[in-house]
Amino acid sequence: MPEHLQTKSPSYGHLRLLVQALAFAAVLASASHAAARTLRLVALGDSLTAGFGLAPGRAFPNRLEAALRAKGWDVKVINAGVSGDTAADGLARYDWAVPPDADALIVELGANDMLRGQKPDATKATLAAILDKARAAHLPTLLAGMRGAPNLGPEYASQFSAIYPALAKAYNVPLYPFFLDGVAGDPKLNQPDGLHPTAEGVEVIVRKILPSVEALLKQTNR
Repeated sequence: MPEHLQTKSPSYGHLRLLVQALAFAAVLASASHAAARTLRLVALGDSLTAGFGLAPGRAFPNRLEAALRAKGWDVKVINAGVSGDTAADGLARYDWAVPPDADALIVELGANDMLRGQKPDATKATLAAILDKARAAHLPTLLAGMRGAPNLGPEYASQFSAIYPALAKAYNVPLYPFFLDGVAGDPKLNQPDGLHPTAEGVEVIVRKILPSVEALLKQTNR
């Protein structure tokens, strides 16, 4: 066959470079897909998370998601709050409330334990069991604290309030000391029951907790 009609076969070196280039492109595509994946942040809590008495879209998880997205986070905040739940209730539904593909967790439980006068040691043990589950799943967790009401007596209030910093230290998880910081006791930011925040109160909670949540999301495998 005349030389000008012959088709030259690619050398082994050329084939190897081609394979390497394709493999590198696949890695880049995979990394790009991973980077584009929406983070899933679960808020496991009671009525303060669920949005008791608020219009649709005004609950804490909704407003937190909006605030995070405004800061550039591609995140979905899952509302795993149930009104009336104690810490034990939260633990009982943990396995189905916190999906396996969750990237981070906020634990906001204990207020109903306090309102019912449950023993602080029992609440602490239950919250510890929740943190055990999160740790076993390697799930970055933010513990949202609650303070004991003064009308329950100084001894009870002190014991209850101490639950959260003690657990945060024991489990080496970040603590947001008081979920209702800036809202509790302010009639303008609470519903008539004096316990649940208004939509304006939720905005205050979100604004104050936002830096802690952003720090939590930085711990995820983005």
